Amino acid sequence: MKVILASASPRRKELLKWIFPEFEICPADIEENIPEDVGAEFAPVFLAAEKALRVSMDHPKDLVIAADTIVLLDGKVLGKPADDENAKEMLRLLSGQTHKVITGCCVRLGEDSCTFSEESLVTFYELGETEIETYVSSGASRGKAGAYGIQDHAALFVRKIDGDFYNVVGLPIARLSQEIKYFIDQ
Repeated sequence: MKVILASASPRRKELLKWIFPEFEICPADIEENIPEDVGAEFAPVFLAAEKALRVSMDHPKDLVIAADTIVLLDGKVLGKPADDENAKEMLRLLSGQTHKVITGCCVRLGEDSCTFSEESLVTFYELGETEIETYVSSGASRGKAGAYGIQDHAALFVRKIDGDFYNVVGLPIARLSQEIKYFIDQ
């Protein structure tokens, strides 16, 4: 049995090495559309399950791990910014506020699967326009939910975190390790 990470995220890749020193990367090629009856807080689990299912079709005998992370502010999903102006808008919204970061995970082996989500609350300091401009112009906001990465210099924006830090990075590694035991210890 091989282990497959259904994600191209370099952050998830580095974190998964803590559990499995060797694994393959096979990003899931899916449309990330959420049905209207799936609430925002359940969207990450829904997408993680879709990604794991897609990759497991090509790897039915392998352990597939998929994840999806969203930033939620006042019930509104802040996904990956469309461009730098969108990233600045998102960071202005997050300034001085507390938001949720929810990562949905799916572990799948053949027809057997497990899904879960982890939620962390992140509170930002008030951000000045220069801070926002500098961060966005560095390119660090690109491809990141909520337009920031807590593992880079956006850490300077964070007043406090309630919950799992690695969940905010994009993979709640401790919880994932516990859930994987079901598949490995059989």
